[in-house]
Amino acid sequence: MTLSPTPPASSFSGSTPDASSPMSLPESGAAGDPSFRKAILTAPRWFGVMGILLTATIALAILCLQAGTVYVSIGEILRVIGRAVGVLVTSNASDTTIDTIVLQLRVPRVILGFLVGGSLASVGVMLQALLRNPLADPYILGVSSGSALGVSLAVLFGIGTMAGAIPVLPVCGFLGGLLALLVLYRISATTYDRLPVHSVLLAGVILNAIFSALIMFVTSIMEPNRAFAMMAWLMGSLSAPLDQTLLALSAYLAVCLALLFRQVSVLNIMTLGEEPARSLGVDTERAKRSILMTAALITGAVVSVSGMIGFIGMVVPHAMRLVLGADHRLLLPASTLVGGMFLMTADTFARSAFGPSELPVGIMTALAGGPFFIYLLVWRKDRLT
Repeated sequence: MTLSPTPPASSFSGSTPDASSPMSLPESGAAGDPSFRKAILTAPRWFGVMGILLTATIALAILCLQAGTVYVSIGEILRVIGRAVGVLVTSNASDTTIDTIVLQLRVPRVILGFLVGGSLASVGVMLQALLRNPLADPYILGVSSGSALGVSLAVLFGIGTMAGAIPVLPVCGFLGGLLALLVLYRISATTYDRLPVHSVLLAGVILNAIFSALIMFVTSIMEPNRAFAMMAWLMGSLSAPLDQTLLALSAYLAVCLALLFRQVSVLNIMTLGEEPARSLGVDTERAKRSILMTAALITGAVVSVSGMIGFIGMVVPHAMRLVLGADHRLLLPASTLVGGMFLMTADTFARSAFGPSELPVGIMTALAGGPFFIYLLVWRKDRLT
């Protein structure tokens, strides 16, 4: 990775760089400004920030493994790991119980929480760059509602969770997300094969309304037990996933996120606006299609296994942009890690605060994200224009 001290646009104001130097530095007087220094990305700063966040992620994951209805100490966690790799042997029934709690219940949830939170935050970063609006969220495209509709139909028709070695419900959710993407393109694309941003936003609102109504209809005609489980899932759930589902999701998201991370330079330029980006040689229509396709694929996959968990894609990227600046070479990986930590923490609190009862994790993220949304609307109106 080659890092240069050239800051991208630091806001969504749409200002264009100097024609002779697209990413030129300001006058020397501005170089002493703390906000300008924050925008400069150097290799030591990148590795320093990522090192701190990786350390925090590991520490927080251990704390999440400890917390719950049954407290598990760090020593017990280390012994569980030792027994899992064959270094230690199980000596009594208590060891077996702790092993089950940690390895079969908490570890899969912590991993799933990190994958889902990090994915939603990364999608939020690229949508906010593409749409140049800090209120942009993965759910703005209606893909999450489409994925949820696919899972709802599968549950309605009694399709099992597994078909051989293939997890069926995530596949149904993924197909629903793809359907939403195809409809999105059909609605928003113009006759000149262009994809106006305002059309994408309006199409997302329309799809969310239609798919949400269909989900409510499907849920209303289900058997009471299925309807109750469906409503709980729609509010967000990180129940311990099947090993096959977790492995497949990890590999799938790794590929999608790798493709997304290759777009960081394009995202930096797209924050300037479409016309400046085109003048700098970016194929904006191709970039928009690539970004929207990746966003749809990631969102459809995570919603199919976790339900509809909102606000992470809006809160985390915006908060990280305020702290670290707008350079996506740092903003994107940092938001991915912080998004994963955010959802791990929210899920741990949801399953521990009112034990043995468990709150839907979507409620916790909404309680955190709702006030932040109001803050953006009321106190930072200048950043939304």
